[in-house]
Amino acid sequence: MSRPDTFLVGNGRAAIAFYRVGRALVTWSTRLLTRMSIEGRENLPPSGAYVLAPVHRSYIDTPIAACVTTRRLRFLGKDSMWKYGWFGWVLSALGAIPVTRNTADREAMQRARTVLDAGEPLVLFPEGERKEGPIVQPLFDGAVYVALRAGVPIVPVGIGGSQAVMPKGARMLRPAKVRVVIGEPIMPTVAAGARVPRRELSAHSARLHAELQRLFDLSMVGVGWSYPPVLADDVSNGTSDDATADAEPSSDAGASSAD
Repeated sequence: MSRPDTFLVGNGRAAIAFYRVGRALVTWSTRLLTRMSIEGRENLPPSGAYVLAPVHRSYIDTPIAACVTTRRLRFLGKDSMWKYGWFGWVLSALGAIPVTRNTADREAMQRARTVLDAGEPLVLFPEGERKEGPIVQPLFDGAVYVALRAGVPIVPVGIGGSQAVMPKGARMLRPAKVRVVIGEPIMPTVAAGARVPRRELSAHSARLHAELQRLFDLSMVGVGWSYPPVLADDVSNGTSDDATADAEPSSDAGASSAD
């Protein structure tokens, strides 16, 4: 697939005003549709860069993430979403960056670093593509790697109920209750710009996975429905094999994006 036309919202007065209007429209309609409650806003850094890392069960998770702060957020999104003209326009207006799935896509990685180096928050979905069910799936390296390389905190977020709003494969939105729970920032353990040891990447990913599962479980309380019970064999700790070699972004690193 060829690179879709898109734009990054700049720092000019007109661009910021456009972003604020676009965000206001999207977040207002999202709140109206989902009767959303948000807990833990005090855990969001009031200034400086960070990676916002939500669980991912629905397309609607992207506008839901935009609701958690009035600060400008950047997103990485699967480039196929730009094939829908109006939806791609909205994503770009909200600062989204297209990612080509199953490639290294170093342009997107560089843009992500540019966003963080400029002191802005970046949204990355650590599970990669949308998943189903109550278990947080093993995480891709992308979100943790980008945060560690940039030396910024990663903020885990549980989003409960979004799968009922727009399940995977659905074309229409359905009104349903959504609860968002924001966890405490996980601080970087590697100096900004330094190489990231594989052991450090695995440990950081395991901590993020455990916290995402805890927050996801909390966020599902009070949404009015629950997932069916799962077998113990279906539960994964989300960790990768330990190694001492330096980590590099794999071909799946860019998959930590909205799907």
